[in-house]
Amino acid sequence: MKEAEDSNHAAKKVLVIDSTVSNALETIPEQEELEGCAQVTGIHVTDETEIPLQLLEETDAVIIWHQVKLTSYAISRLNKCRAIVRNGVGYDNIDIDAAGQAGIRVANVTDYGTEEVADHALALALAISRQIVPYNRQTGEGGWDWKIGEGKIRRLRGQVFGIIGLGRIGIAVAVRAKAFGFDVVFYDPYLPPGIEKSLGIRRARKQDELLAQANVISLHCPLTEETENMLSKPQFDLMQPGTVIVNTARGGVIRLADLQEAVRSGKVLGAGLDVVVGEPPKNPELFESEAILGTPHAAFYSVESFDECRRSAARIVRSLFEDNVLLNQVNQVK
Repeated sequence: MKEAEDSNHAAKKVLVIDSTVSNALETIPEQEELEGCAQVTGIHVTDETEIPLQLLEETDAVIIWHQVKLTSYAISRLNKCRAIVRNGVGYDNIDIDAAGQAGIRVANVTDYGTEEVADHALALALAISRQIVPYNRQTGEGGWDWKIGEGKIRRLRGQVFGIIGLGRIGIAVAVRAKAFGFDVVFYDPYLPPGIEKSLGIRRARKQDELLAQANVISLHCPLTEETENMLSKPQFDLMQPGTVIVNTARGGVIRLADLQEAVRSGKVLGAGLDVVVGEPPKNPELFESEAILGTPHAAFYSVESFDECRRSAARIVRSLFEDNVLLNQVNQVK
């Protein structure tokens, strides 16, 4: 009986789509976590239509990164697939409704990269607040004049640091911002009363209340119908002159054209964007301005978090195969 069980496990196939490593076929962490349980195949593609149909038809589970969208085109061909695991937190690149209709469960990896994203958000906020990019550009050109930051740089202690979305990452950002002496205030309508007391921070009852008082605004919310373009001209108009914007969440929560206008007008001192709509952006000139600091969806990354994320996704698949339990399921199955 044991030999039969081992044979059944070995017959399982897992497809890792776009592993985002230098060699997409290098799936050592996944192989180690799924040893004796499943065979792992890695494939690097830029679009779902590039995936060989045989791989789609034969796989029992899919692990996918954020670059490739998985729509009904590929999902309808996952004849044996029991689960799609998003290698990360956000899953807006997966048509979860189509997956549910096909009887395929979708899960995400929620317990990695918290420290990295929080560190990155603070790094962007501090770089803009202290005018690091203009100073670096000037010194690289042979200049040595502190006055290019005159009137723009404010003491951090006592400044209001606003956080929209107080989940794991939002909390980690709050802790870090407090360490710098910021007066931290958050807005999150889905959290019960009292969490602000446990963290020693303030709570805004309405988003507009936060926008009107914050000197720095850091976004940590998912992209939904409710949050799409949540920062656009009406919201920028509420802000204080010289506000700093940081987005390590999802690109679609900010209307970029309105952000650019807010920067030009001086309403926004600068913005740190790790995410934009349509990555890589079709308008890279967005980052030609020193006031808009861009990083290529890299906030999640460290050597440790990358390995942790890959192994967590593989363990979710293993739990499904061995215990019929899918952790972190995010969709409803027909």
